[in-house]
Amino acid sequence: MARKFLYFIAFCITLVIGGRIAYELFQEDLAAIALVPSAEFSPAKPLEANAYEDPALWYSRPGIGVTDPARWQPAYASDRGLLPTPAEPSAPSFAVFFVHPTSYLNRASWNAPLDNGGDPEAERIARVYLRGMASPFNAASEIWAPRYRQATMGAFLTDAEEGRKAIDAAYADVRQAYRYFLSSIDPDTPIVLAGHSQGALHLKRLIAEDVRGSPVADRLAAAYVIGWPVSLRHDLPGLGFPPCAAADQAGCILSWSSFAEPADPAMVLKAYGTTPALDGEAPGTSPMLCTNPLTGSYGGSAAASANLGTLVPEDSMAKGALFPGLVPARCDSRGLLLIGPPPEMGSYVLPGNNYHVYDLPLFWANTRADVIRRVEAWTRQAAN
Repeated sequence: MARKFLYFIAFCITLVIGGRIAYELFQEDLAAIALVPSAEFSPAKPLEANAYEDPALWYSRPGIGVTDPARWQPAYASDRGLLPTPAEPSAPSFAVFFVHPTSYLNRASWNAPLDNGGDPEAERIARVYLRGMASPFNAASEIWAPRYRQATMGAFLTDAEEGRKAIDAAYADVRQAYRYFLSSIDPDTPIVLAGHSQGALHLKRLIAEDVRGSPVADRLAAAYVIGWPVSLRHDLPGLGFPPCAAADQAGCILSWSSFAEPADPAMVLKAYGTTPALDGEAPGTSPMLCTNPLTGSYGGSAAASANLGTLVPEDSMAKGALFPGLVPARCDSRGLLLIGPPPEMGSYVLPGNNYHVYDLPLFWANTRADVIRRVEAWTRQAAN
């Protein structure tokens, strides 16, 4: 059960609800009281087989137009104000499937509703997340991001069977959306899979169950499993793809979790160490996969000068600008990504200097360049 790993995401909520002192004393109880549904779990009825033909079940997909949040393009900040993002050489055609993180915090039900427009606040937050986290991938010719009946935050904060069932129900929607995505794109188009937090958890399972060993595996340019741990020993063998060892490597996995220094990841490491991985075993103290997003390689360090642009949001998180050279990156022996002294990113830094919410915005421009390189590498390989 993955409940403990998401305690740190709920920290910012429990801080507001209970105050710092109460949080320090009763953090797990407060999170559960605030977020775990009290209602009985009602099994989610499977979606109709053709449900994802409906454009209303996608935040992003071809044809949505200017309201597509993943197509948002931030400007660069400079002494002369905001400057447009420089034009890039055209990338080869590729398609992205992106799974957004948890935006449903309501304890009224175990899974977010999809009908009647869904939960308004969860929908608003999901679109904000997509603007900041899916937009680095928008050099793609197609980018698809489904709405799905995500598990509410409280589903990760309980040992009750209802929590596991809610996560499984959310995954079923993601898998159905992915299969429709595959049926809708050209069969020769390379694909990129990406997700953050709950989205990365579902993506990890999807790769293990649906991608590994399938004909689609040969089309995978890269998978960005961000903000959820990938154990080198207990997850990677089940995923069937190697970690990205070089910036121009295709068909590989990238993952990182960001902390400023001094970092206090004790609870995250405890949750990671005790939560069963893909092989069914608890990872213990075995290291996590840490891709350095500034170099595109496994491990290592890079100075802030290598950062092409950090997306620094306004406090509403709805807008922001790119600032080059702001944040360095260093993978430590545990597999955490350390980013130096805390940068000013807004109000959603979590306790322990955990920059979970900003995992992708911290390295927005480098991620954009990285995915283009990997698709180009895939294209060269396919031509040989």
